[in-house]
Amino acid sequence: MSATGRTGRVSAPDIMARKGGEPVVVLTAYTAPMARMLDPHVDILLVGDSLGMVVYGLETTLAVTPEMMIAHGAAVVRGSAHALVVVDLPFASYQESPEQAFRTAARVMAETGCAAVKLEGGAEMAETIHFLVNRGVPVMGHVGLTPQAVNRLGGFKARGRSEVEAQRIRDDARAVAEAGAFSIVVEAVVEPIARAITAEVPAPTIGIGGSAACDGQVLVTEDLVGLFDSFKPRFVKRYADLAPLISEAAAGYAADVRARRFPGPEHVFPPVRKLTA
Repeated sequence: MSATGRTGRVSAPDIMARKGGEPVVVLTAYTAPMARMLDPHVDILLVGDSLGMVVYGLETTLAVTPEMMIAHGAAVVRGSAHALVVVDLPFASYQESPEQAFRTAARVMAETGCAAVKLEGGAEMAETIHFLVNRGVPVMGHVGLTPQAVNRLGGFKARGRSEVEAQRIRDDARAVAEAGAFSIVVEAVVEPIARAITAEVPAPTIGIGGSAACDGQVLVTEDLVGLFDSFKPRFVKRYADLAPLISEAAAGYAADVRARRFPGPEHVFPPVRKLTA
């Protein structure tokens, strides 16, 4: 079911059924107002741990906590009515064991009201994904460039350029799909490998710097609208450039305040008129 004309929330099985069909539209959201604006247009709202960089100004996602994800996840659920809300499990909250992952996922779902979680990793996380899915937790996988492993990977670089690495990513995607993930984010993977993964796995692939052949696409909304300008990945297309408009509005406001042009008479409350006999 697409974003237009739907009556209830999109579910994980709805997304799974979209394999090879109408592309799945995914954007990130971290606040209720943004969720409210995006909700009519997307199938999935992803509360990504990218909020660490986009909202909190961190250099990586590694310092993001479950409490941060829960606060923002709950806001996005409150601000939306139709999209499937997926919340990232942050670094070190699930890698230790399947049991740790279940405790974190259960808490995130209970305290936010979201209907699915996302975790990073390939074959090494297959057991954990299987454990979660068998206990009622829908899981979105994430292979290729996995930001939580940025220190091991040596930076935010495209993956799959060598034959060995390309095969490893393909194996990872198959393992994640076989473990029961209802969809898989394929990030910054060279185009032919992302295309091959999409053809090989039964779960819908969600590309971000992957391939147009993927079953869906995701972007960070702040990249989409030009509000995050620390860097611009190759895979980002800017559909608006709001940062200069916000800066211009702030400059106009500051000038009016300093010149005492704001507030004007229309912006303040007049005294109560006395009633005459």
